[in-house]
Amino acid sequence: MNHSDLSAKVPSLAAGMAASDHSPDIQLSQTRHRAGLVANWDIAPGSNILELGCGQGDLTAVLAEVAGPQGRVVAVDVADPSYGAPVTLGESAARLAAGPLGPRIDFRFNTDILDPKVDFPDNTFDHVVLAHCSWYFASLRRLRDTLARVRPWAKRLYFTEWDLTPASGDQLAHLLAVLIQGQIEAAGSHGQGNVRTPFSREALLRLLPEAGWTAEDTGLVDTEELQDGDWEITACLDLAGTQERLAPLPEPVRQLVLSQADVLRAIAKPGGNRALAAYSLTAH
Repeated sequence: MNHSDLSAKVPSLAAGMAASDHSPDIQLSQTRHRAGLVANWDIAPGSNILELGCGQGDLTAVLAEVAGPQGRVVAVDVADPSYGAPVTLGESAARLAAGPLGPRIDFRFNTDILDPKVDFPDNTFDHVVLAHCSWYFASLRRLRDTLARVRPWAKRLYFTEWDLTPASGDQLAHLLAVLIQGQIEAAGSHGQGNVRTPFSREALLRLLPEAGWTAEDTGLVDTEELQDGDWEITACLDLAGTQERLAPLPEPVRQLVLSQADVLRAIAKPGGNRALAAYSLTAH
């Protein structure tokens, strides 16, 4: 499916998501972003795809559309179906399963790829995909082990994540929100937010060979219309104001987090904060 054909499908794909009932414009922009990613990947009709960190299925729907009636997407997430608001993962998956893309998708929640009971024969999949989910891993080591685990199962890896290097000053608030959350996690106070282990693109490039993958190319992806900067700023300031999460931190770290949260409040706008860019990487 070429770029223009997939772009034409975006409104209907977005409308098929449960979250569109609450925020149709946001869902449309999120689906458009993921369609842009997939349009630049070499995914042929009939492909078998393993998607890790599928969440509510924003990317899953696009992958299923491109894979076509003869294709299959196994969409895996470690989270429980009850996770998420205002729409849970389970509710979103149920909406997709009931729609025209449903027969092409196999959702598997509460599934840890590192569990020995989770296994597939070698070369079961044409592609394994991780998009905007790798910062949720508890550690870089766990990400490396996961990428190594799936290496025999798939021929090609497509990987997308936020780029820690800001391109302009109006992205600094998003960056600071990400780094603060990463510091809280690294200091031992663990939660279930979207940002647990932020890492640079360069760190991923160092990690891939250890997991058996060879990077082919990488490039920046436009995120101009995405709302994730605002979401992470709000999540960070809520976190920094939660005594339960800050209490376990060593006192110097706690004071550092509080001071950085002060800076974040000073530089962040009430809304419309520009998100960091993202990068997309292909490996074999």
